[in-house]
Amino acid sequence: MTSLPRLVIAAPSSGSGKTTVATGLMAAFTGAGLAVSPHKVGPDYIDPGYHALATGRPGRNLDAFMCGPELIAPLFLHGAAGTDLAVVEGVMGLYDGAAGQGELASTAHVAKLLRAPVVLVVDASSQSRSVAALVHGFASWDPEVRVAGVILNKVGSDRHEALLREALDESGVPVLGALRRAEQVSVPSRHLGLVPVAERSADAVGAVRAMAAQVRAGCDMEALLALARSAPSLDAAPWNPAGLFPRPAPSRSPQSPDGLNSAPVVAVAGGPAFTFSYAEHAELLTAAGAEVVTFDPLRDEALPEGTAALVIGGGFPEMYAPELSANEPLRKVVAELAASGAPVAAECAGLLYLARELDGKPMCGVLDATARMSERLTLGYREAVAVSDSVLAEAGTRVRGHEFHRTVIEPGAGATPAWGVTRPERRVEGFVHGGVHASYLHVHWAAVPSVARRLVERCSE
Repeated sequence: MTSLPRLVIAAPSSGSGKTTVATGLMAAFTGAGLAVSPHKVGPDYIDPGYHALATGRPGRNLDAFMCGPELIAPLFLHGAAGTDLAVVEGVMGLYDGAAGQGELASTAHVAKLLRAPVVLVVDASSQSRSVAALVHGFASWDPEVRVAGVILNKVGSDRHEALLREALDESGVPVLGALRRAEQVSVPSRHLGLVPVAERSADAVGAVRAMAAQVRAGCDMEALLALARSAPSLDAAPWNPAGLFPRPAPSRSPQSPDGLNSAPVVAVAGGPAFTFSYAEHAELLTAAGAEVVTFDPLRDEALPEGTAALVIGGGFPEMYAPELSANEPLRKVVAELAASGAPVAAECAGLLYLARELDGKPMCGVLDATARMSERLTLGYREAVAVSDSVLAEAGTRVRGHEFHRTVIEPGAGATPAWGVTRPERRVEGFVHGGVHASYLHVHWAAVPSVARRLVERCSE
């Protein structure tokens, strides 16, 4: 049994202010001297960047669809190890989950798995007494979900706040905060949501500070901390990547001074163009015996010394196509590494970077395909199966993943596709060629740790 103070910050719908409140609470409690563990329900990569900025710790995702309900508490406890408090930001509306699958992967589902009290953030800008009916409905919908407090957002005036509080007095759910409208805490958005922290630097720091100040001024911090401390113990053990693989014995190499190979270097793309990554991926690669080194395709003209494998995750290469194209030395090195048969794993943004061109700008040319921006948003959970053996998976390996992009690649699949999507529709997508595995599908490797082990083992081949 593990005891850890925790809160889930939820809302009736998207756009209510969850990110402002959750990030503000994380920053405010961190500023008060607490070690705060930040978490995000669902597959979103961008909000955890703001959470990391607020707390100084990696923002971590809790996705019951991609990872399975059984991994939620262990992953949560792993991420929160050594902290005083955990704050979990929800996704969409409190009860919104994977389409057509009931509560699966909803904020309510994760809150139940974590046995965590829920604080409901309500956009009160266009209502007064009706707020009580709204809160009552959310609090009574599922008796297993403990809606233990309300934070009123976008309150217009002292009079407006008084009316809202009076109405909620009868609901039985206490008001734990009331926040006025504040332009300085707004975060700019574009085609896939908020602009990532890595692209905003000083502006992002200022926004997080403003969120913390607004939360401190408008919320009952002592009551919120007391509520977090009321969460019962969790009957689960922390996820432990180091315990998933036996440590590989060093192999002999006549080229090294002591006759032993060092850990293979796995280069992982980072920087402003490639910001989408789950922290557990690097931890799994390390546990499988690799040395993980980050590089920035916008600025670095060479891969890290000794690179034996390459991982290029998601991000926004479409926003940096001219700069990525201009870095011809790195594009050439990536193409040479792929041609050598070394393991190359690319997801979404990585897929675009490996294409022949993106929006007319030359990319690495590893794949005989072209990519471009599109008006159509592709978004949703997917179930898929590996079509053939690759550096990531054996043929027949089943995974659950997520797609999120406004680009298209033509063709959508190579002669040997990466995945056969089985739900919600049947199709093939992605590319497997030599040591390259490239696809639009984001997969959380904690659910399939064999992916990391397989990639590292292929380095020695």
